[in-house]
Amino acid sequence: MELITGATGHIGNVLVRQLLEHGKRLRALVRPGKIPFALQGLDVEIVAGNVLDGDSLARAMDGVDIVYHLAAKISLASDPDPGTDRVNLEGTRKVLSAIKATGVHRLVYASSIYALHLPETGVVDETLSFDPIYSRVSYDRSKAAASLEVQKEAADGLDAVIVCPTAVVGPYDFHGSETGRGILYNMKPGIKFYVDGAYDFVDVRDVAVGMVLAAEKGRCGETYILGGSRLTVKEVAEYVWEASGGLHSGYKLPDWVVDLVAGFLPFFVADSLVTTYLLAAVRSNSNISHEKAVRELGFHPRPAQQAILDAVHWWQLRLGEPDPFPESIERAAV
Repeated sequence: MELITGATGHIGNVLVRQLLEHGKRLRALVRPGKIPFALQGLDVEIVAGNVLDGDSLARAMDGVDIVYHLAAKISLASDPDPGTDRVNLEGTRKVLSAIKATGVHRLVYASSIYALHLPETGVVDETLSFDPIYSRVSYDRSKAAASLEVQKEAADGLDAVIVCPTAVVGPYDFHGSETGRGILYNMKPGIKFYVDGAYDFVDVRDVAVGMVLAAEKGRCGETYILGGSRLTVKEVAEYVWEASGGLHSGYKLPDWVVDLVAGFLPFFVADSLVTTYLLAAVRSNSNISHEKAVRELGFHPRPAQQAILDAVHWWQLRLGEPDPFPESIERAAV
């Protein structure tokens, strides 16, 4: 039996599908209520609870061999966010405690590329440390701190592996991730604005495969970056325009305009796509290497262009449904 926390999220529900293809018996820890839409029709045992409830974690881990811990709360706030820290850091501590108490054999922890101390130049790889002080926003800081907790427990004998996905894109994006919302924006015909910058994009299905490989082959205490291909923001937009059809024209906004918009737009638009955090990400060092995962795990991601095309086609099918958004967009999967 294998347990997934955060199974309703983008990576989580795709991981469920990947493990089911491998014939695994699965259990998902989800918050009490109806079966989440992302898991409907899938052969997975649902256990009600959350990562802040030690009793529900103990129930969920009974008879489990491997835990995939993906549950997290996403917050792009630069100021401290107690709710994000509680879920991402305290929740991970509770998961670690439950694993030790129940005798689970292995943990695969989903961290983030943003939790690493990214240098301004040079190669971004697993030699970099997790740094809660350097991290820009609450989510990054909490994931970095939680990753350090996992490393500490691994040093004390817990069989744990950490994976760090880059910017995830692809199908089964039921809650509308940041990249998914960017794709939806660019699918609509008409004039589009884009910013200067680039980042490493990876297919969500390849991330799921990488996590399974980490469970099977990852060395205890090690971190593996699960990346794909470096694309500019313009290239991403052009791939979406090509795949979605219709008439599109794009204009690059000057940096000073983008900075001005990012400063005030979030005050007026909920979940704005233009934020200081996004700008910092696409302007940061995106020379990211996943060579270690290739070498040690046998990780071979498809081109990011294919992931974008498949995401567009999936969204086109979803938008053709009577209710394409059966559940409100959630920023937490605990």
